[in-house]
Amino acid sequence: MSTFAKLTPQTRQNLGVLFTAGLLFWASLASLLPTLPLYLQSIGAPDNQLGIVMGAFAIGLLIFRPQAGRMADQQGRKIVLLIGIAVATLAPVCHLLTQSIPLLMLVRAFHGISIAALTTAYSSLVVDLAPAENRGELIGYMSLVNPIGMALGPALGGYLQELTTYGAVFVMSSLLGMMSLTCAMFVHAPPVQHQPQNSKTQGVFWRLLLSDRIRVPTITMLLVGIAFGAISTFIPLHIKSAGVELNSGLFYTAGAITGFLARFVAGKASDRYGRGRFITIGLLCYTVAMLLLWQANSASLFLLSAALQGFGGGTVLPIMIALVADRCQPFERGRIFGLFVGGFDLGIALAGPILGSVSSAIGYRGLYAVSSIVVFTALIVFMTLSSKSVAHSFRFALGYGKDPYAIPKDQLLTT
Repeated sequence: MSTFAKLTPQTRQNLGVLFTAGLLFWASLASLLPTLPLYLQSIGAPDNQLGIVMGAFAIGLLIFRPQAGRMADQQGRKIVLLIGIAVATLAPVCHLLTQSIPLLMLVRAFHGISIAALTTAYSSLVVDLAPAENRGELIGYMSLVNPIGMALGPALGGYLQELTTYGAVFVMSSLLGMMSLTCAMFVHAPPVQHQPQNSKTQGVFWRLLLSDRIRVPTITMLLVGIAFGAISTFIPLHIKSAGVELNSGLFYTAGAITGFLARFVAGKASDRYGRGRFITIGLLCYTVAMLLLWQANSASLFLLSAALQGFGGGTVLPIMIALVADRCQPFERGRIFGLFVGGFDLGIALAGPILGSVSSAIGYRGLYAVSSIVVFTALIVFMTLSSKSVAHSFRFALGYGKDPYAIPKDQLLTT
């Protein structure tokens, strides 16, 4: 019997509606990827300011992420989901209201709230609905919204920009967000599970970061976020400066396709063979992708690097979510997901200004050489610090050891 066949009809319906809302959300967001850097360049923003404006997106992420986590745990996942999609609907058209760099930074920061809210609520909802024994598989399937949206959005945005104007792309992004919001209204979230008064995990939000079970996944995601920021911000400009005839939207589409394939199989496999080895493989693929971008001088090399980056991201991100879900109680999922994914957000925030300065000094190729070092560092951190000792961490990262921080099913607190 398939995993979905074991679920109740209401759960299957909830997952279906949630998937559709998430897909439209990511298509809305991704449709701007090939357009925004070129739009900012067209209004006269130099590389260092371009990086700051793009990186301002993560300011909204970082500021709202803790609040989104608390709201998801205390007031329910759905309200946070709706907030995120509503912001994604409004923000794109706000780009058209000004060409001022400071005001565009504010718009980007506002837009960042959308991901902070949606990813926290979406991940928490999926884990709430997924049986523990099939958690990795269902997270993998439900996270397909990202690569499918990333495949459709940039292609639509890139071609629409070539045929019309930047304004049409921003309007299309808002329309996709409106469709997502309509779907999200039909999601029925499970009741909020409040924290027991005698729980040993009581404490302030940021204290969770000091716990062994969350600290290393968060640091790993921070480093991956820096590399992702290099991909999402500078790829269109790198392709243009290299003189390669390639629609930058196709780069993101190629990565999305391999990300789709990775998520389709890796989540289920991680339930059976452990999370560690697949996270290691994903980080290796990401590193090689950055090295290829360092040397890329043809469309085929750009697309190959996109495919490897997509496979790496499609493996690392959903399985990291499953790993952290294994390590937390239901009543703290929102806060912990907010903190854990906040590491990724901080990486994106740092990528814009830091790598923008790097590109000004040593060019786009040098930028991706630096990015490869950053991702390789993430791999070393995960392989040596993800468990209770270096030796056990190494075995866990290669798939030969159990996760000592995973909470057994019979110890989950549900009241």
